[in-house]
Amino acid sequence: MNAKLLLLAVLASSFVRAEDSRLQAPKDLNGYFPFNPPSSLSEWDARKDYVRRQILVAEGLWPMPTKTPLNAVVHGKVEGDGFTVEKVYFESAPGFFVTGSLWKPKVIKGKVPGVMFAHGHWKDARLSIETDAKVRAEIAAGGERFERGGKSIFQSLCIQLARMGCVVWQWDMLSDSDSVQIPREVVHTFAKQRPEMNTAENWGLYSPQAEAHLQSIMGLQTWNAVRGLDFLLSLPEVDPERTAITGASGGGTQTMLLAAIDDRIKLSFPCVMVSTAMQGGCTCENTSLLRINTGNVEFAGLFAPKPQGMNTANDWTKELATKGFPDLQKLYTTFGKKDNVFLLRGEHFPHNYNAVTRSAFYTFVNKHFKLGGESPVIEQDYEPLTREQLTVWDEKHPAPKAADPEFERQLLKYFAEDAEKLLSEADPKVLREGVEVVIGRTYDKAGEVEWTLQDKQEMKDRGDHLEMTGMLTNKTYGEELDVAWLSPKEWNGRVVIWLDDAGKAGLANKEVKELVKGGVAVLGVDLLFQGGELGKQNRLVANPREFAGYTYGYNSALFAQRVHDVLTLTSFLRNTKVGSHPSPKMVCIAALGTQTGPIAVAARAVAGEAIDRAAYDTHGFRFGKILDYRDPMFLPGGAKYLDLPGMLSAQGPYLRWVRGEGKNPETPLVEWLVK
Repeated sequence: MNAKLLLLAVLASSFVRAEDSRLQAPKDLNGYFPFNPPSSLSEWDARKDYVRRQILVAEGLWPMPTKTPLNAVVHGKVEGDGFTVEKVYFESAPGFFVTGSLWKPKVIKGKVPGVMFAHGHWKDARLSIETDAKVRAEIAAGGERFERGGKSIFQSLCIQLARMGCVVWQWDMLSDSDSVQIPREVVHTFAKQRPEMNTAENWGLYSPQAEAHLQSIMGLQTWNAVRGLDFLLSLPEVDPERTAITGASGGGTQTMLLAAIDDRIKLSFPCVMVSTAMQGGCTCENTSLLRINTGNVEFAGLFAPKPQGMNTANDWTKELATKGFPDLQKLYTTFGKKDNVFLLRGEHFPHNYNAVTRSAFYTFVNKHFKLGGESPVIEQDYEPLTREQLTVWDEKHPAPKAADPEFERQLLKYFAEDAEKLLSEADPKVLREGVEVVIGRTYDKAGEVEWTLQDKQEMKDRGDHLEMTGMLTNKTYGEELDVAWLSPKEWNGRVVIWLDDAGKAGLANKEVKELVKGGVAVLGVDLLFQGGELGKQNRLVANPREFAGYTYGYNSALFAQRVHDVLTLTSFLRNTKVGSHPSPKMVCIAALGTQTGPIAVAARAVAGEAIDRAAYDTHGFRFGKILDYRDPMFLPGGAKYLDLPGMLSAQGPYLRWVRGEGKNPETPLVEWLVK
């Protein structure tokens, strides 16, 4: 193909420049998170698979950690009016204890439903008793019915379900009630980075190393929920075809997430958390990567078409009836199951899981699990149990050491080593699919983008080649790239994307000149914020708490955004045509800089065969050595998938030239790219 014709075709576009969407302020948990339901089930299947994988990756559960023996201890049985309750603790990982109460019907015949109950941000929820004054106020407002039973919304739900014939596993969130190994100051109120935990070895939660390995409080919470479901289903009387989960506030978040990722859940009822508005304000409800281009309403949608209920209150869910729920109904309708999704309106109540909401849940369970009770189900009164009757730890069952920083370090070390072992033995596809979520964009999606080359266009004849600068626009994502072309007049059909730490100014490199003389067209680019003040560190959301998840849970890191730029360039080249002439015969990439080398490695891991040849100098870079989550090279999850060597492995058998990882290539770079 004639090089001049190619460049003229590239120039054939509008001359109106749009502003790069990435110049806007980063999104935070108080943004707007709409759900766009699919037009077909096939479309939804692909989207669902990706979002489910995104949740698993974000929470450190891709692949799922090794399931070690639970070593469950059940003791201290108490018999009540129509129910029994026992104290339980087990190990979700070696030495990591999950604590809770196991409620059962007093008389069990055959297989019965199993219900998981996750609480939210009520301190000492499972063991707490409300004051008389608070209960009377709730009764007066219509939220509760009984002066006795109204003292514990948690016991109320468990006892009523047991009386209805259900087994209930009610467990403690981290740092709550009998869960003592990680303190509340770490789980819920973390505010400042801890220098003693920010080390390349033996790191703690919230450190850049923990983020790079996708280790978080939220991930630990969800892992405990997965193991809790293992425990519940290990009980011979529990029917695996009738398993439910419910919870409010932070428990609603846990409900949505477990229901989204674990097919063993058959009914879900997340309360006061499904919303297009605030997504969860606590450190235990956020983690890096989780809500980039998605949100809680879509998380709830992942459970379709199975039965699912939810409610509204005078909080961030108050607009759900008009924003979000109609979209869930549309999704369920696509499945032919519109009646399987239910909304209880309750905007006249504050944030809650009160008797009115609980009654709606009982009625929903009664209907879908065919319990045969009268509808609606009205909660009955009871005598609340004391803290002493419910607490798990005693002289015969001593509690583990509380708030132990060394335990925190060892727990994260255990999960990191387990993940490394699993990934070392896994199919490269597992690595590649994990890296795709870490980067936040798949190549097939980049390939659907419309491309134009806009304004600032200038073409110069340099004798043996043409030089042109311009603006490349990714219309789908609203992103712009300053690019420069060097194209030989006798073009051999090969293009090299040349990435340099200096941006497109790196085209002055002598190796680039040799490539052009060899008949290769070279495309240079200024990656996002490259060379500017904003490129010196990641931009953070306006949240004073030093938690990476508040920023990277909603926005891709700068490193990932620069990889997006490379995918944009690759897809552009693969889709460039002039009349009946084909795209370039070969698309290559070369990156020798300390920053651009790793960026090119990550891009090739995602783009795969779309890049024919890749050459990089990694300079021995490792994401796991970065000690500041604002660093421009910081990448949440960057170390999880065996760090940069894992990204190299994820590329498969495609040709590459690598320097900086031990033995260097014998063939000179230009010769390797041209031959």
